[in-house]
Amino acid sequence: MNTPIADTPLDVAPGDVQRVSVSFDINGKKHHFDVEAWTSLLDLLREHCHLSGTKKGCDHGQCGACTAIVSGQRINTCLALAVVYDGASITTIEGLANGEALHPVQQAFIDHDAFQCGYCTPGQICSAVAMLEEGHAKTAADVRELMSGNLCRCGAYTSIVAAILDVGEFADKGARS
Repeated sequence: MNTPIADTPLDVAPGDVQRVSVSFDINGKKHHFDVEAWTSLLDLLREHCHLSGTKKGCDHGQCGACTAIVSGQRINTCLALAVVYDGASITTIEGLANGEALHPVQQAFIDHDAFQCGYCTPGQICSAVAMLEEGHAKTAADVRELMSGNLCRCGAYTSIVAAILDVGEFADKGARS
């Protein structure tokens, strides 16, 4: 059986790659980029904006280390193509504080020692901020369920839930996981 051979190579020279113009409001500042169509929001934030707080964990949308707030929604930026979110407002961990004043969730994570190695912490905090804004969490069980997309390899879940309960309006504010 003969295998067909392409007349031209399948590889594309770097100069032949078409770039797409996109713009974002990132942490309150306008930014414009020309990116390859396959560039993820995670890679745009880390490689083009040099915002290293958003972490690349699994790169498959399973760990939540890359969570950022995009147009008010928490998303896994490793799964989001930048071109799809053109024009969006993006808040990363670097954009939560107001000058030297930490966001209440950031302060609560410190107060409750809600991190160990800290790798997942930016994603955990961004997810918690957006989750509280969503207003669906009413109990500690709700917090655990709604934060289940953010994994912590160190197992700091009890302190993470306590920090979130400390900031939010919950019926069982004193409850622990």
